[in-house]
Formats: sequence, structure tokens, C-alpha cells
Amino acid sequence: ALADSFCVHCGVLALDEPTTNLDAANISGLAEALAALIEQRRGKSRFQLILITHDEDFVNHLSRLQVCDWYYHIHKDEQGCSKIERRDMRLLGGV
Repeated sequence: ALADSFCVHCGVLALDEPTTNLDAANISGLAEALAALIEQRRGKSRFQLILITHDEDFVNHLSRLQVCDWYYHIHKDEQGCSKIERRDMRLLGGV
């Protein structure tokens, strides 16, 4: 509801660690709400969802809902340098 209220005329919704302090039922509900928002905005231009999370179960849940095709994974390499990789969502979590 908040995303729909605040993101009506903007093209970007950024969520930083949205599952912090949520129980499993609310994490699932958040994933489903985001999936519905993505589906609703899919046909419109200028919508981007930026999701920053360490919660791999949440990302796996989103991948099972099949609402996006790819994501960016950021990690550090052996030398401690940040690396950004575009990854196929279908390869995540055995989907």
C-alpha cells in the first residue's frame, strides 16, 4: 500500500533490507505484494524496483513468483574488490 501510494507518479521504488524484523508470513506477504506491484507496472514505462537485501530466502521466493527475468548480484572478489554481475532469475533457487 505504501509503495502504491508513494510510487504513483515516480519511476523508481527502492527498498533497503525490507525483510528486517519481519516474520516468515510477512516476508511471504511482502514478496507477493511486490510481485503484484511488478505485474501491475510491467506494461508501463519508467518503473524500476531496486531491492537491496541479504535475505536469500526472500529473493528465492520472488524468483518462484516469476515476476522478473534478471537481477544484479554484488559481491567482493578474492582481492576485496566489488563485482557486479547480471544474473538470470531462472537460475536462482532451482527455478
